[in-house]
Amino acid sequence: MAQYNFKKIAVVPSSKDFIDIILSKTQRKTPTVIHKNYKISRIRAFYMRKVKFTQQNFHDRLSQIIQDFPKLDDIHPFYADLMNVLYDKDHYKLALGQLNTARHLIDNVSKDYVRLLKFADSLYRCKQLKRAALGRMATIMKRQAQNLQYLEQVRQHLSRLPSIDPYTRTIIICGFPNVGKSSFINKITRADVEVQPYAFTTKSLYVGHTDYRYLRWQVLDTPGILDHPLEERNTIEMQAVTALAHLRACVLYVIDISEQCGHTLEEQVNLFESIKPLFTNKPLLVVLNKVDILKLDDLPPERRAALASLEGNENIPMLQMSTVTEEGVMEVKQEACERLLAYRVDLKMRTKKVDGVLNRLHVAVPSQRDKKERPPFIPEAVLKRKQEAAEAGAVTRKRKLERDIEVEEGDDYMLDLKKNYDLPDEYKYDNIPEMWEGHNIADYIDPEIFKASI
Repeated sequence: MAQYNFKKIAVVPSSKDFIDIILSKTQRKTPTVIHKNYKISRIRAFYMRKVKFTQQNFHDRLSQIIQDFPKLDDIHPFYADLMNVLYDKDHYKLALGQLNTARHLIDNVSKDYVRLLKFADSLYRCKQLKRAALGRMATIMKRQAQNLQYLEQVRQHLSRLPSIDPYTRTIIICGFPNVGKSSFINKITRADVEVQPYAFTTKSLYVGHTDYRYLRWQVLDTPGILDHPLEERNTIEMQAVTALAHLRACVLYVIDISEQCGHTLEEQVNLFESIKPLFTNKPLLVVLNKVDILKLDDLPPERRAALASLEGNENIPMLQMSTVTEEGVMEVKQEACERLLAYRVDLKMRTKKVDGVLNRLHVAVPSQRDKKERPPFIPEAVLKRKQEAAEAGAVTRKRKLERDIEVEEGDDYMLDLKKNYDLPDEYKYDNIPEMWEGHNIADYIDPEIFKASI
């Protein structure tokens, strides 16, 4: 399955710019001067070259645009559905298909006019045929104005999408608007998601990264999902549904226990039940947020009854946290990561590749020889020495580091590496002999030279 880097898609020019770029390149790159004594065959070749050059430039530029944009059948289903939600896949495919058709039409126009140019009998006829060929190519591109404009808007939007890796360890945060999803991702990652006390502050997918057990995790903040049928949901809500459906991730369903989000606990539980099929075969946690305002134990019986269906489910743990006081935030992150790790290991254990790996591994587990206990043995002399040191209050002194000496002496400090040489003290500061090709240079120096120079 292909992986695309949407930020590397080249800019799509407008139809006018497209034509101007190609025709000006033709004018610059092909000769434009014809002398009166040229043979007709040379004039034909001259104009045939112009037509072919223009056609090749159109073909190459259109091919680059078509190849740069991702093919919905080749990319991950998450990105395919997300692009369908944002841009309508039929419109997207139609735009690329029409550019492909335009490319073939330009190739056919070039082929037809090159054939006609072979039979042109004058300079005037060659000029007219060349002009007609380039004019028809330009007309074909003018008709692609809307498609090029649409694809440029798609390219700009694609380049602004967050870089989400569908194959890595992922945590998805979902729930009603304004329940504290963005506040949670801000606490556990370095993502700076906008947080406001009103609904639909988050209008698109946001991604942050965090570390756990020396592994990199990506955390997705989804827009709020409102409780109504799937076909009635808007583009913002459908982005969240797409993320939930296609990413193999741990899902955190956040509930505002204080009901400050404007939705009752019963409505939030109903939403959970309506989108629960999306969580099939995914690790799932229910997180009660804003416990700094109201804790689960302080809920009135009639409101707690709404959570009865969630509390009674042993497979879906219910955790409490507050993004304001940060109570329980790290516990929620740890539980989500542990569950996702176990889930991914379980998936890998079901594949055929595991058998080959396990056959190469052998874990030796020693069996107990008998029931006799064998505690660790410490010699009496060692115990006695430790006891004497403790009674004397002796503290094990560490060797003074060079840094400690530097701090003590301050500006008077001079680095002296020779003091640590493994030599007797009288030899430590002797001049080190300088060797060249196995000979001591000092043996070949005449001491009289130094005296004469002095």
